[in-house]
Amino acid sequence: MDATAAPPLTADQVRLAEQLDAVLPQTQCTKCGFAGCRPYAEAIAAGEAEINQCPPGGAAGIAKLAQLAGRAMLRLNPASGSEGPLRVAVIDEALCIGCTLCIQACPVDAIVGAAKRMHTVIAALCTGCDLCVPPCPMDCIAMSPVEPPRLWSDTDATAARTRFEARKRRLVRNPIDIEERRIGKAIAKLQELEQLGKSAASVAELDDRKTRVAAAIERARQRREQATIAKANR
Repeated sequence: MDATAAPPLTADQVRLAEQLDAVLPQTQCTKCGFAGCRPYAEAIAAGEAEINQCPPGGAAGIAKLAQLAGRAMLRLNPASGSEGPLRVAVIDEALCIGCTLCIQACPVDAIVGAAKRMHTVIAALCTGCDLCVPPCPMDCIAMSPVEPPRLWSDTDATAARTRFEARKRRLVRNPIDIEERRIGKAIAKLQELEQLGKSAASVAELDDRKTRVAAAIERARQRREQATIAKANR
């Protein structure tokens, strides 16, 4: 175990972290200096972070965190950013090269597109986190204020949490789905070889091909099992 790793939270700290996470905006913007809203909540609960590091939550959010954590009210830390109306990402589709880097960066799957195809942002789903802006090699993503101007709401936070959790499940499930598709293709190939029977160039050649396909199926099954175990351990 890494000697520098933080000690696990106590039961009381876990309960506090859950309460703190419940009032955070769920934009997953990382402006607080942590990997997302839940890690930030856990850091506050553990006494490792201040309550004033969340720009999307603003002063109202700091007040909620202060009350739950039993701390004094603070002004938003300017090093974390500034409070302001909601802004959403907009892609200049004429410049987009379809690299998918913005899709990979979006914590709530608000960007749609495919490799080497134009991408677009579903504005109603965007949390305004701007995490898609830095990785864009074409500098074709801008953050634009919504019209009419408004602040991020509790309703927005609830919807964003749902999409974020769905994305996490998808990312865990993807490796399993990939291996299952590989297994299906390999089994279909094995069945095809079985049907060839004596029509193959030689029985030895047919047996060799069947052996290689069967080995590929077994490797895919092992990878699927590993992915399933990794999912269960998360």
